[in-house]
Amino acid sequence: MARRISGRSHGDPRHADTRAKVKDDYRPSRDEILRYIAENPDRSGKREIAKAFALRGDDRVWLKDILRDLQDEGLLNKERKRLTRAGAVPHVAVLDIFGRDDDGVLLAHPSEYTGAGSPPVIAIRVSRGAGGPAPGIGDRVLAKTFPTDDPSGPGYTGRVMKIFEKRSDAVLGVFRVLKDGTFRIEPVERRQPELIVDKEFQNGARNGDLVEVEPARASRFGLPRAKVLAVLGSLSSEKAVSMIAIHAHDIPHVFPADVIAEADAVKPATLDHREDWRDLPLVTIDPADAKDHDDAVFATPDTDEKNSGGVIVTVAIADVAAYVRYGTPLDREALKRGNSVYFPDRVVPMLPERISNDLCSLREGEDRPAIAVRMTFSSEGRKLRHSFHRVMMKPAAKLAYPQAQAAIDGVPDDKTRPILDGVLKPLWDAYGVLKRGRDSRQPLELDLPERKILLKPDGTVDRVIVPERLDAHKLIEEFMIQANVAAAETLEGKKEPLVYRIHDAPSLAKQESLREFLHTLSLSLARGAQMRPSQFNGILERVRGADNEALVNEVVLRSQSQAEYSPKNIGHFGLNLRRYSHFTSPIRRYADLIVHRGLIAALGLGPGGLTQQEADRLEEVAALISATERRAMAAERDTVDRLIAAYLAERVNDTFDARISGVTKAGLFVQLPQYGADGFIPVSTLGGDYYIYDETARSLFGERSGKGYQLADRVEVRLVEVAPMAGAMRFEMLTDPKPLPGSKRSFHKAKGRARASQSRVGPRGRRR
Repeated sequence: MARRISGRSHGDPRHADTRAKVKDDYRPSRDEILRYIAENPDRSGKREIAKAFALRGDDRVWLKDILRDLQDEGLLNKERKRLTRAGAVPHVAVLDIFGRDDDGVLLAHPSEYTGAGSPPVIAIRVSRGAGGPAPGIGDRVLAKTFPTDDPSGPGYTGRVMKIFEKRSDAVLGVFRVLKDGTFRIEPVERRQPELIVDKEFQNGARNGDLVEVEPARASRFGLPRAKVLAVLGSLSSEKAVSMIAIHAHDIPHVFPADVIAEADAVKPATLDHREDWRDLPLVTIDPADAKDHDDAVFATPDTDEKNSGGVIVTVAIADVAAYVRYGTPLDREALKRGNSVYFPDRVVPMLPERISNDLCSLREGEDRPAIAVRMTFSSEGRKLRHSFHRVMMKPAAKLAYPQAQAAIDGVPDDKTRPILDGVLKPLWDAYGVLKRGRDSRQPLELDLPERKILLKPDGTVDRVIVPERLDAHKLIEEFMIQANVAAAETLEGKKEPLVYRIHDAPSLAKQESLREFLHTLSLSLARGAQMRPSQFNGILERVRGADNEALVNEVVLRSQSQAEYSPKNIGHFGLNLRRYSHFTSPIRRYADLIVHRGLIAALGLGPGGLTQQEADRLEEVAALISATERRAMAAERDTVDRLIAAYLAERVNDTFDARISGVTKAGLFVQLPQYGADGFIPVSTLGGDYYIYDETARSLFGERSGKGYQLADRVEVRLVEVAPMAGAMRFEMLTDPKPLPGSKRSFHKAKGRARASQSRVGPRGRRR
């Protein structure tokens, strides 16, 4: 029987003597390991667990096997290099407070929970005398969480670190005046019901206004009622669709007066604490419609005889830290926003225009402060050394991607012709060198084209295009990646705190799910905890040009973890880099501004460096900016859905070529490749057969025929219903089901898997 070790002593140097007295043949029980991991979320790496239980030699091999078994059984998850209990709440999490217990203690759920079953309950601890606003029901907070030992109470307690802006129970909708003079609220969320507004609760709203309403309790008969709380704007105006997303996702979009006043009072930076680089012909290369320019580049061959064929690459980044100092109104607002948000019809910037589009934007022919990194690469693309400099620069030219590419392709214009030989050709030569390094590194290479919506002057959709992927894009991308790596290496070498950009390897569960799926296509994925991007690239290369290329790319993408920010480094799996930060876009990302401040402090580059107070908050800041990034992505996606739905609203009953983008028990999601828009086909409309969902094969197949539909199938569909403001479309399937890949034997296995899965689902869809 395993000897008990107090959870308080685990990994604690104060209890080193206790660990030393453990017998050599001691091995903890599975329950003790699980308990230790639950009680020590910050010390749950494999080495730390072994140290806590004084395991050495063969016992460490035994521990590795036990931990693998616990992961395979679904009892543990691996996040970064640490293990967590399945369904466990992160040590720093965003929580929604929903009520109180009988003793008046506030209770919360995680705002994002992906585990099985109901989300865990967290009891909120409020420190007396801490000052500041106290959290209440309905608040969203950032909190540190701690597991409890009380089996009859909440599984966690939470200590509030920050209270987000309060959200009421109000919902958004479009105010509509019907022909009979009655008022309705058209929903802007797919699951939101239509509402009735009585005249006394109109509150000045007019037809077509976007309004915030408070729903009343639903009556037994008819639609529920609501009252208008506020009119947010008219949908007849330009930029109306993005306004819905801005309000629906609580994105701050109006700068407070003190922030604008501070920005307006800022004076341009001077040469103090800076090197004069204004004679260096750095150029900016950006999208043609870019309004702010935060990076400029230059390259030249290395003249050192010891580095034959090598290059020197210079990347200069706008010095936002010169203007935005920690703790000021500008800084607090930038952190609150976390990042700029990009909609097809507008940008919600992280910083006021005076900073983002004027003082910090690297404008052609104008003096601008910057932090630059000069990197030397060998002929094989391996970085040999680098150095950071705080400089004053003057961009020699502002170029668009197609413009720079055309010059290299032999069609220069009046702006690119004078700098073709001295600036552009050396840049492309340097990219050729860096590309060798990238090819050797083998980052994950997914082929997923991005679509861009072009609008008419009135804000409606003109057309949807897939911009050509040029070498000019790849050049800037690789230069920026190397600059980001250099920043992380410098700060780590100087032992300066920083926020890393991290990307974990796919979890074992996702790996196994992908492995099972690939098996249905007669493809194999090697087993092993230490996956490499090259293993996925090998799979993608095998299906290049095949009918199932899009399918495999999509499933491999869905198997990947989500990138985020953290002060704890685990590397970046997708880029196949051991250390990586964001340094190159401080105008639009707060994470980059933190890295700039860290470099200034670590290298003694003058004022505006990272303060100790800021360094102490990096865990909290990383969680905040990771959340604002996800918020921005959701808002941008919702806006595109609404724009495309509105664009296609006049084409109900038209037929379209589509691709199946999602498969669920309820039906099929289909995407129109021409538009990048998604819609839904309910399973009940697929025909007379009874369709079974096979999660492994990502398919629905008929119980009698064995024929069906699979993720990434190309199909023909008819548009039957559109809800433009909700961004929702419903389609009808016109393509007949097909025999699914594999033999009859594999079909019956799939049928058995599906039935087994269904047998585990209770009456309300909850797994038992």
